[in-house]
Amino acid sequence: MQRKMDTHGEMGLLGENFDLGMIGRIRDDGYESRSGSDNLEGASGDDQDAGDDQPPRKKNNEKVMNLNQTQLERHENIILRQENDKLRAENNMIKDAMSNPMCNQCGGPAIPGQISFEEHQLRIENARLKDELSRICSLANKFLGRPLSSLVAPLPLPSSASLELAMGRNGMGGLNVGPPLPMGLDLGDGVSSSAHMMPLVKSSMGMSAFGNEIPFDRSMFIDLAMAAMDELLKLAQAEGPMWIKSSDGGGKEMLNHEEYMRTFPPCIGAKPNGYASEATRDSSVVIINSLALVETLMDANRWVEMFPCLISRASTIEMISAGMGGTRNGALGVMHAELQVLSPLVPLRPLKFIRFCKQHGDGVWAVVDVSIDINREALNAESYFQCRRLPSGCLVQDMPDGYSKVTWVEHTEYDASGVHQMFRSYLSSGLGFGAQRWLATLQRQCEYLATLMSPSIPNEDQIAVSLGGRRSLLKLAKRMVDNFCAGVCASTVRKWDKLRVDNVGEDVRVMTRKSMDDPGEPPGIILSAATSVWIPVSQKRVFEFLQDERLRSEWDILSNGGPMQEMVHITKGQRHGNHVSLLRAGSMGANDSSTMLILQETWTDSSGSMVVYAPVDSAAINVVMHGGDSAYVALLPSGFAIVPDGSSQSGYLSGNNESTSGASVKGEGDDSGGSILTVGFQILVNSLPSAKLTVESVETVNNLISCTIQKIKSALSGPSA
Repeated sequence: MQRKMDTHGEMGLLGENFDLGMIGRIRDDGYESRSGSDNLEGASGDDQDAGDDQPPRKKNNEKVMNLNQTQLERHENIILRQENDKLRAENNMIKDAMSNPMCNQCGGPAIPGQISFEEHQLRIENARLKDELSRICSLANKFLGRPLSSLVAPLPLPSSASLELAMGRNGMGGLNVGPPLPMGLDLGDGVSSSAHMMPLVKSSMGMSAFGNEIPFDRSMFIDLAMAAMDELLKLAQAEGPMWIKSSDGGGKEMLNHEEYMRTFPPCIGAKPNGYASEATRDSSVVIINSLALVETLMDANRWVEMFPCLISRASTIEMISAGMGGTRNGALGVMHAELQVLSPLVPLRPLKFIRFCKQHGDGVWAVVDVSIDINREALNAESYFQCRRLPSGCLVQDMPDGYSKVTWVEHTEYDASGVHQMFRSYLSSGLGFGAQRWLATLQRQCEYLATLMSPSIPNEDQIAVSLGGRRSLLKLAKRMVDNFCAGVCASTVRKWDKLRVDNVGEDVRVMTRKSMDDPGEPPGIILSAATSVWIPVSQKRVFEFLQDERLRSEWDILSNGGPMQEMVHITKGQRHGNHVSLLRAGSMGANDSSTMLILQETWTDSSGSMVVYAPVDSAAINVVMHGGDSAYVALLPSGFAIVPDGSSQSGYLSGNNESTSGASVKGEGDDSGGSILTVGFQILVNSLPSAKLTVESVETVNNLISCTIQKIKSALSGPSA
């Protein structure tokens, strides 16, 4: 093709804008005109006179010669026309070849022309993965003595017309308005992903425990992602015996593990001995569209922001694929996360997993997670315990007015020996880390974000607060809650040193750390103490008691023995009890600038409730209420987390039944069953970071926790409760 372009390049370029046939016709006309004039000139004037003197044979020869001149020119014109047609055809071939160049390595387009740059990169990666797969197969044959296919059937890589991650064809048109999803994704070449379940990726081909990269085989992650997506789609839509509805009428569904094991081969290996299983499914309508939710899930920072109090930290270790065509379709990444229940008696759940996102139709997306193996020897046995996430995630379908229907599936296996007896029923019911908690948190946070983005934030203020001031207060309250969770759960977000004190109960966790050069908290030695206790009172009653500022004096030493007055009330959603408040002791003067105020945030949903507060300086909070930067307000949070004990699900509130008016709904008003109350305090015991922590300081905080719990129990068991 290059030779032809060199030979006819100039003519080819001309051929794009000019008809070479016209030149031939002009030349034909010119030659014929000239030949005709020559003939006329030969038969007139001096030639005719001279012809009279010339012999007749000579005249005939001249006429024949003139005729042969004319015939040669006409023949030349025919040849030129034929050559012109050939050039025009070659020109068209060259233009087609230039617009659709083919890559010799992958068989696809050589440059990003009609396709996106992402797709072009994926095609090149596909060719590389083919070579890598061949290398792995040969190594397996060499070291194992048998081909890799005898252990696990390798997934045939699709052709260039069918990309592994983004180009699957499943014909899905919708969840409720079209046919159901097929049981297995068509990956191309007539191969169904359901027949290829990959084993657990070992640490030698994965990641170390804390993010240090170890060489791994990306093709295995792609295969595992495909298998996990296939399983998620089946579980999200399965009917019949796969899911068992709870008998309490709340709509909760629990997985039938026997049916699951008969249906699905283990994609990451068999369940280890001693491990317990949690598997739940739930659906809800959420005020967020599918694209926004997908972007949130694929971004580690936004994921943490969307699920506060559930995710302590998360990070993306590596993005294997960022998606296709500027979207998240086909995005695949390796992530690390810590999941938490707000209690020092429930260990953090560390996870390393791959997250795969795929579009299955117009406005229909699915995001699936599945654990990959980690270096278990590097884990801190006191803070972590063994767990792994089987294919889990959500199926999202757009609905009118910016809403979407979200079906969430959560499936986890964990070491049951690491769970405190008090929380075993709570966790096994799925309320701790199950689909209900994920959806309840998502719904609550989406309502808050919708309120935050509205032109005006609803409030019931007794003092004037600007819109910017309310946003600054909300930002400050978020930091307060995050710090409270980090102290209760001992998250690695902050560096805590655990203390062992003889006169402190084994269920009380006491930790300390030094605060230096942090404008968000006072400098010095900070002591954190937290514990959890069972109370024979429902979650609803405990929450209503603790969040009522009029009853504050019954348990809070900061109330100065009297009720508190709510000065600022900022609503965070449609449900009653979800708000941020600024409180002041009623006995203090309204114009007292030296008053110590209390910033408080409260929220409640089907999975639990929270009341978090912190004393704040009135001068500093006044700056915030006028829109100032809240990062320089120093605070140390304390508070409570309340969850149902799991023994009775009558108080469970399904996301399908949630009220949009904030009124009490089915299940929420039932006071039966007990609850687990977690109490946490963070106190500055010395303003000098170099000071030594004394035993008296630890005893003081321990006594504060014990006294507070006893006051709450007494108040809830009395006649006034």
